[in-house]
Amino acid sequence: MASKTLQWLSLVGIIWLQSVNGTNSNFPAYSSQLKQLLSMSQVQLNNLAFASDAGKLFGFFPGIAALYFPLWLVLLIGSVLGLAGYGLQYLFITDQISSLSYAHIFLLTVLAGNSICWINTVCYVVTIQNFPSDRQVAVGLTTSYQGLSAKIYTALVDSFTFSPVKRAKAYLLLNSLLPLLVSLMSALFVRDVNVRTGNNMKVGFVAMFVLTIATGIYAVVSSFGSVSSRLPPLGNAIGISVFLLAPLAIPMAEKMKEKFLNGEMKVYIEENVGGHVERIESGIKAEDDQTREDDEVCVEEIGAMLMLKRVNFWLYFFVYLSGATLGLVYLNNLGQIAESRGNSGTSSLVSLSSSFGFFGRLMPSLLEFNLSRSRYMKSRPACIAALMAPMAGAFFLLLSTANISLYISTAIIGVCTGAITSISVSTTTELFGTKNFSVNHNVVVANIPVGSFIFGYSAALFYRREASEDGKCMGMECYRNTFIIWGSLCLLGTFLALVLHARLRKFYSHT
Repeated sequence: MASKTLQWLSLVGIIWLQSVNGTNSNFPAYSSQLKQLLSMSQVQLNNLAFASDAGKLFGFFPGIAALYFPLWLVLLIGSVLGLAGYGLQYLFITDQISSLSYAHIFLLTVLAGNSICWINTVCYVVTIQNFPSDRQVAVGLTTSYQGLSAKIYTALVDSFTFSPVKRAKAYLLLNSLLPLLVSLMSALFVRDVNVRTGNNMKVGFVAMFVLTIATGIYAVVSSFGSVSSRLPPLGNAIGISVFLLAPLAIPMAEKMKEKFLNGEMKVYIEENVGGHVERIESGIKAEDDQTREDDEVCVEEIGAMLMLKRVNFWLYFFVYLSGATLGLVYLNNLGQIAESRGNSGTSSLVSLSSSFGFFGRLMPSLLEFNLSRSRYMKSRPACIAALMAPMAGAFFLLLSTANISLYISTAIIGVCTGAITSISVSTTTELFGTKNFSVNHNVVVANIPVGSFIFGYSAALFYRREASEDGKCMGMECYRNTFIIWGSLCLLGTFLALVLHARLRKFYSHT
C-alpha cells in the first residue's frame, strides 16, 4: 500500500503536465505571424486552428492504449507526437527543411493536436486511480492548470524575444520541447500508486487549493496591461515558475510527517493506545467510504458503442458543442478578432483568457470539495446551463465597438469555457460510469474538431466576405454576423442543458 507522499507527488506531476499540455491554446498568440510567414489566407489559417482540434477525432487511440500499455509509455508516446508535430513546423519556418507543403503543415498540426489527447488521458486515468474518494475534486483541480498553459508559454516567450517573427518560432519550439521535458520528469511518479480509498485528504486539498488560487491570482494580475508593462518579462516567467513549483511543498510535508510517525512517537502510540486508535480510524474510514459511495452515483456503466445509442449522450454532445467547443473556437480566433478591431494587445488578451480559464476550471472543483460531505445533490447539467447563459451574453457584448467590451467578453468566455470543460469530466462519469471513461470521454470531446471546423470555417467565410483585396479585414463588420450566430447557438445549448438536467432529475427521482 503506497504512502500519501507518492499519492500527492503523482498529483504534482499531473499539475505540471497539465500546465504545459495546452499547446493549442497559445495558437492565437502567434497565428497572425504564422499567417504572414506562410503567406496563408484567413480560411487556410482557420483550417490550421481546426487541424489542431482535429487530433481529438483520434482521441480514442490513447483511450484504448491506456487500457493495455503502461501509463508511462502512453505519456511518452503523446510527448513524442507533439515533438514531431510542432518540431517539424519549427524546422520549416526556420528554413532548416524546405519541402513542407500546406498539406504537410495541416497534417503535422493534426498530429500535434492528437498528442494532447495522449497526455490528457494519462492525467485523467492516474488522477481517478490515485484519488478514488476525491476523484472529481482532484480531476477538476489538476485540469484547471491546463487553463494556464497559454499564460505560461506567453510568459516564457516574452522573457527572451519581442520580435513578431521570432515569437512565432519561439512558440513552436516551446510547444515541441516543453511537454517532452516535463513528461520525462514526471514519468516516474505519474502512475497508479495503489492507495487506500479511505485516506483523509482534506488538509492536503485545502493547502492545494490555497496554492492554486494564489497561482491564479498572480496569473490574472500579471496579465493586466498596466501591471505587465511594469513587471520585467523575465521576472514574470520566474514568478509563474515559482508558483508551479510550490505544490511540491505538500508531498514534502507529508514525507516529513511520515518520518515523524515512523519514529519513537509512533512506537509509543502503538504500545499505549494503538488498539483504540485503530478502532477509531476504522470507524472513520468506514464512514468516509460510505459517504463517498453515496455521493458517487452514475446513471449507468456502459461502453462507447452503447453510449452512442443513448439520448443523454446526444443531448450532452450538443450541449458541449454549443458551449465549451464554441468558447474554444472563439479563443482560437482571438488573434484575428483583436487584429480586426485594431487591438494590438493580443498577448495580453491571450494571457487574460488563459488566466480566467484557469479560474473557470478551478471553480467546479472548489464547489465539489465544499459540498462533498453534504447531502445536496449537485446537478452538473444545471451548472453547465448557468455557465452558458453569460457566455451567450458575452458574444452579444462583442457587438459593441468599445475596446473594454473585448476584454470583458474574453474574460467571461474564458471563465465559462474553462468551467464547462472541467465539469464535463464529472458529467461523463455521472452519465456513463468510470470503467470505460478513457474511451467514452474522448468520444465526447470529438465534438471539438467538428465544432472547430463548422464554426471556424463559417467565421472565416464571413471574414473573407468583408476583407479587402489584400485579404485583411478591419472593422466590426468582420465578425459581427459570427458573434450573432455564436450567441444564438449558445442560448440553444443552454436550453438543451436544461433538458438534460430534467432527464437526470427524473432518473434520480425513480432511484
